[in-house]
Amino acid sequence: MASAGYGDRTGADGEEEEDVSVKKDQTEPSRMESCLDQPSDSIICEVVTYSPSTLPAKDYDPDTTEPISSGLRKMEELLSWKRSEANPFNVASVPLAPREPPLASSTNRTLVSHDMKGGYLDDRFIQGAKSAAPYAFYHWNYIDVFNYFTHQLVTVPPVVWTNAAHKHGVVVLGTFITEWEDGAAVCEEFLKDEESYRAVADKLVQISHCYGFDGWLINIENPLSEVAVKNMLRFLRYLTDQMHERVCSSLILWYDSVTVDGKLMWQNEVNQSNRMFFNACDGFFTNYNWTAQSLEDMTGYCGGRQADVYVGVDVFARGKVVGGMFETNKALELIRRHNFSTAIFAPGWVYEMEDDKSKFCKNQDKFWALLSDFLSVHRLVSPLPFISSFCQGFGKAVYWRGQQETTSAWFNLTAQEIQPLYYHVSLEGGGWLRSAGCHEDAWNGGCSLLLDGLIPATRTAPVSAKLFSLHVPLASKTLVTFIYKASADISVFLKLEITDSTHCTHVGVQEVQLSSVSPEQLDDGHELVNLFSQRCPSWNPAGWTVRCSLLELRGCILREVCVNIQRDGASQDTQFNCRLGEIMLQDIAGLQEPPPLLQGLCVDDVVWLRGAGISPDSSSPCLHLNATLRWDYPLRLVRHFRVYWRRLRGPDPRVPPGQLQLVDRAYSNLFRVTELEVPEPPCLLELVVEPVVRTGLPVPESHWGRRSLSYTEDVPQ
Repeated sequence: MASAGYGDRTGADGEEEEDVSVKKDQTEPSRMESCLDQPSDSIICEVVTYSPSTLPAKDYDPDTTEPISSGLRKMEELLSWKRSEANPFNVASVPLAPREPPLASSTNRTLVSHDMKGGYLDDRFIQGAKSAAPYAFYHWNYIDVFNYFTHQLVTVPPVVWTNAAHKHGVVVLGTFITEWEDGAAVCEEFLKDEESYRAVADKLVQISHCYGFDGWLINIENPLSEVAVKNMLRFLRYLTDQMHERVCSSLILWYDSVTVDGKLMWQNEVNQSNRMFFNACDGFFTNYNWTAQSLEDMTGYCGGRQADVYVGVDVFARGKVVGGMFETNKALELIRRHNFSTAIFAPGWVYEMEDDKSKFCKNQDKFWALLSDFLSVHRLVSPLPFISSFCQGFGKAVYWRGQQETTSAWFNLTAQEIQPLYYHVSLEGGGWLRSAGCHEDAWNGGCSLLLDGLIPATRTAPVSAKLFSLHVPLASKTLVTFIYKASADISVFLKLEITDSTHCTHVGVQEVQLSSVSPEQLDDGHELVNLFSQRCPSWNPAGWTVRCSLLELRGCILREVCVNIQRDGASQDTQFNCRLGEIMLQDIAGLQEPPPLLQGLCVDDVVWLRGAGISPDSSSPCLHLNATLRWDYPLRLVRHFRVYWRRLRGPDPRVPPGQLQLVDRAYSNLFRVTELEVPEPPCLLELVVEPVVRTGLPVPESHWGRRSLSYTEDVPQ
């Protein structure tokens, strides 16, 4: 079974190991090293030329130079892959968060295999896409493993998926697949001897290690010769061992396809014909045409590893299957009855089956609600600060502190924040309560969390909406910030379920005794409220209510976050709605620490393009700047960065310098400026990066990163 530790991806001495699986190309300096050779106070000088971009087309959109995620189609590409030539933008910026219980201790696991229209759609754009109706997944609380599936030889998960999954403690797997006659030829070649299969395994380890995801689904959909079968087992063992050594959270799973005699014959179970593949790796993903009897029969072949058998469920219900579509719960009921894990294949059916994409979120919430009785909710283990604005990674606009920062539709799963529980439940007396995303309004990001429902006339107790199951050690003094908009005639307050840290461990799944606390609201004149007002000058921005509370406890663990809703008026049926904008808990001691300086801002990979201007009155092609910005800042401290530009000096000295204009948000220490319309040369402009830190307090401008870029027209000789 795979190790469930959560260490970093380095060797014992803290440096990346120089062995076969993570060996670097030492023949050339990295782009980061050459970029950081730029003196911090220097002006970068450019001559505007319109030469074709030399950036690799597999990593950058050829029209816009936007960074993109991609896979590998040919074995030659895999074997020639070099870490020095890897796409730096596709490296995950979010490490795998710890969770409770750890994956290795979990039973009845849930894997999601995402397969949609060949893959690499809107999600290939690493810095986000302008998409009015994207597919996104946000029910992370229910799943343990995420697999990105395409029919390319090597599917490298788009980094936006890795970042979103890791934020929620979910392991991410790529896919290695061979199919048809071409796949058979590939297998015979790389499985001909030890040197060949180790070379392939080493490259898969390098790729996973470099890009920061956690393992592979191995899917061999073609017959194998006798020699190839024997070496396939050795390949699986070697790959699994190497991944465990290099990536401590890793998983290698085998898909139910080839049997021990090399025949392509799906068994729909673990049995005598395929269990040797199961024994050679971390787990087994069965085909979809199983029956209740095959689940019963399979138990004897698992050797006590039932949690490592992921029984496949095709949501599209292709073939002779149990359940599928909105009856997928029927399949899960049988699977759980036999104590197996499950692999839910293509749950994007909820998106693909509707022409009207506006119904997607409603259908997705319905699908996962039907499964919820058969899914285990894992707890995210998080230090303070704990923050969520409920952003699902897409929206109709981007909001900041209740105001629209940009006004166009967007999609970027890296921007997704910690997700709450989504549900629709009935209350006694004919009442009901729903938790759903609301993209019509937000405090930060693309959506808020809508709690709405009906409080029946007979109910006197508050309606309690559970939001998060967590394991968050609290400070002796914890500042709690709660931002919401509520309808009339109700009172809204936060309820936190806590326990003593001595009664709470990460081992096992035992329940602990919880106590409820409701943080006491601070007076407007309190010093902490004054500190908070630095980041929020108006106490009622765009109709939002902002509450600051102080929680003074010692040795306590936060386990549940709930919101209580109480009717204020007479006892009658009361419909209500409440939009939650943000919940933040932070150690007061951390608010006193000054933020670090953003250092080493540099610019490289500049490409100049001519294109249509933003203004509808523009009659001539405008000059567009495309460039990569890199800098150094501790990512654990930030929610995101804001990237700006402004004109400092142009051809006409009488024109004063311009104001800072927002380019976009960045979520790592790397950002590609694309299609930025800039003044005609000669010109001096400034590129600026502002850290937006997790405390919510503003970072002084003196701590921002700045770099000046001077450019002139190319004058023919």
